[in-house]
Formats: sequence, C-alpha cells, structure tokens
Amino acid sequence: MGLTKSSTGSNLLVSDLAFLKDNSDYVIALAGNPNVGKSTIFNNLTGMHQHTGNWPGKTVSNATGNCIYQNTNFLFVDIPGTYSIMSNSEEEEIARDYICFGNPDCTVIVVDGTCLERNLNLVFQTMEITNRIVVCVNLLDEAKKKKININLKQLSEELGIPVVGTIARKKKTLDKLMNTIKEVCERNLRA
Repeated sequence: MGLTKSSTGSNLLVSDLAFLKDNSDYVIALAGNPNVGKSTIFNNLTGMHQHTGNWPGKTVSNATGNCIYQNTNFLFVDIPGTYSIMSNSEEEEIARDYICFGNPDCTVIVVDGTCLERNLNLVFQTMEITNRIVVCVNLLDEAKKKKININLKQLSEELGIPVVGTIARKKKTLDKLMNTIKEVCERNLRA
C-alpha cells in the first residue's frame, strides 16, 4: 500500500489549498532539512515574522504568507523541516503530506551549502514526485567561510532542474530565486 490522501489524512490539504489559492496566482512550497534557512527566506519574501530558530522541529505546522513579485501574487507555504519523505515525527508527516499531496505550483527545496550532499536526499525524493522544483542553495556565505565552492550551474545540469544560490539574510540575493520561481510557475523553464 502506497501513500494516499486517505491513508495519511491529508484530505484537508485539498480544501485548504483551494481556499488559499483563490487569492494567489501561484502556490510555492518551501521545503528542506531543518536549519537550512527556510523560515528566514519565508520571512524575507513575505515580510512576515515567522519565528526562526536553530533546532529541529521549530516549524511544526505549515505557515503561509503572500509575496507580490513583478505584479504576480505568490502564496508561500513554509513547511516543517524534514530529512526525507519517509516520516518519523509529526512535523515530518506534515512536510511529507504537503510535498506529496499539496500540489504546489513550485516546490523550492532549500539546502545548506555547507553540507550539500546530506541535503540532496530530499531533493531526489521530491524529484520523483514533481518536476516543478527549484533547488535553493542557501548559506553561501557560510560555505565561503569554510572554503566550499559550489558550481551552481553544474549542479543544475547534473540534477536537470534550476539551482539558485542565496544568503537568506540578504534580501537582494532572493531576487534571482524569485525570478526562477516565477519562470518555473509560468513553465518558461523546463526541468
């Protein structure tokens, strides 16, 4: 038996998403391992003040916020951090259900540039579910301090999906992320 909406109790996602999407052009899921900067990106894009913290399980439910970018209204959903689609805790179940059944227009998987390999497990699992993905390599400032150089173009070519580098605390680094998200939503980028 595989994952289904009835077996996971995610039937509610359909009605919740329909209600929220009515006022938005696109719904964007922010996924990733704990402590990769999802909530900081969420706050900087939406202008909200979702509590951020450096511990697993900090976000234990989906937080939503809007962002208007180039006259387009994006609804961002900050889902709890998870290492895998295979859930072991309540917050991982919430993340899994949204990734599998929330049907966002784009899933942004935020990864930590200082430990990229560990973060790619969730990327590969999500690629099996959807091709509407953007990988956001965050914490590039920390990676640089550790003398880690990531070739974003080559990573994008290897994965076959768009890859963007960011420093979540610096709002100007999020412009390229928003451009890429918009292009994926409008299907101008082929994954």
